[in-house]
Amino acid sequence: MDKNELLSRITIDPAICHGKPCIRGLRYPVSSILEYLAAGDTAEDILAEFTDLEEEDIKACLAFAVLAINAKGTISFPFAA
Repeated sequence: MDKNELLSRITIDPAICHGKPCIRGLRYPVSSILEYLAAGDTAEDILAEFTDLEEEDIKACLAFAVLAINAKGTISFPFAA
C-alpha cells in the first residue's frame, strides 16, 4: 500500500472527535494511536485491543505523523463530506 492509500485512511470530520484526524471515520484519533506506540505498545497490542482496526490503520497513523512533521506551514487535507 503506497503513502497516498495509507493517508486516505485518515479522515478529518468536524462532527467526529472535534475534527481531530481519525482512522477511517471511526472515533480513533491518530494522536491516541501514536501515544500507544510511544508508550511501548506494539501494533499487535493495539490491534488486539481494538479489533475493528487493521494493520494498515497503524501504518496510516505513522504516515500522517511523518507528513505533519515534514509540513512547512499548514497541512491541506480533505474534510469528510
